[in-house]
Amino acid sequence: MPDARDATPYDALLLLSFGGPEGPDDVIPFLENVTRGRGIPTERLKEVGEHYFLFGGVSPINDQNRALLDALRKDFAEHGLDLPIYWGNRNWAPYLTDTLREMVADGRRRIIVLATSAYASYSGCRQYRENLADSLAALEAEGLELPKVDKLRHYFNHPGFLEPMIDGVVESLADLPEDVRDGAHIAFSTHSIPTAAADSSGPVEEQGDGGAYVEQHLDVAQLIADAVRERTGVDHPWQLVYQSRSGAPHIPWLEPDICDHLEERHEAGVPAVVIAPIGFVSDHMEVLYDLDTEAKAKAEELGLPMRRSATVGDDPRFAAAIRDLVLERAAVERGQDVTPCALGALGADHNLCPIGCCPARAPKPAAAGADSPYA
Repeated sequence: MPDARDATPYDALLLLSFGGPEGPDDVIPFLENVTRGRGIPTERLKEVGEHYFLFGGVSPINDQNRALLDALRKDFAEHGLDLPIYWGNRNWAPYLTDTLREMVADGRRRIIVLATSAYASYSGCRQYRENLADSLAALEAEGLELPKVDKLRHYFNHPGFLEPMIDGVVESLADLPEDVRDGAHIAFSTHSIPTAAADSSGPVEEQGDGGAYVEQHLDVAQLIADAVRERTGVDHPWQLVYQSRSGAPHIPWLEPDICDHLEERHEAGVPAVVIAPIGFVSDHMEVLYDLDTEAKAKAEELGLPMRRSATVGDDPRFAAAIRDLVLERAAVERGQDVTPCALGALGADHNLCPIGCCPARAPKPAAAGADSPYA
């Protein structure tokens, strides 16, 4: 492992996330930010907003990011890593542009970015890179000195991301009634995206038939299922399923939907299900509503015992994984030989997104990649 205290050349870490409303009055403005440019009518936004109003108009994601920031700062301090950590969002305060402006004012000139998405996809990677490019362009227009910005590699198969999820599945299985536990099915859930977006995810050579998005999730699911078998002595059947579809009905999205999957498993005679939300870093709104509300209601309607395992959240092992990834990338930037930490069949992902990786429908500048205008 690289020196646990040397993050050179980086002088700051930026946590980059989606953002969410923090009160009822924030919900519609937040959704307008999320859907800007798509022509979605206000009445439709109000329908979607009902999901948030069920929870007092507050998304848990901002508090979860605050908890992750605390965990990262604690871990860095305990390991002698003197690297300040900032936080910016795509769709709500603290906004990314404001945070980058603050970082420049603080003298930060070489920034490493942690996005709260572990997998390759347009919305989970390239769109964040586009957000970075937009913010850098705004700072450039203000005449500010621009920092150099890099992005950490995808961490879906890092042990510090996997181990908390493995524990969560094992604990959820143990929480099931004993008479249905050994026959339980595991549904590994992630965000559904259009099949066209999935097919074009990852580098060009990995695209087609679900692309890197599906391949990476399948690799994680297999790793967790294997670890669960080793710990419990039971080989639980599993499947990758999807949730949170939001597109027009005529556009194909990844399937099966989690609620449809619960019905199918019930009809097949499965005695119980554990839902493992492997596609999500924390228990934000799509986990709370789509799984803990809708999927839970469907399981109760079917009389199907169901448990939902935890996401990694602010688990200390995840914080340690981020430290490891920062030091790994820093060592690479210094020209040192590094053995990346990664499990599974796919190995460590690329450090620099290549040209053609997770392309947008309409080409836009994207920072922190081989095609960045801000090299």
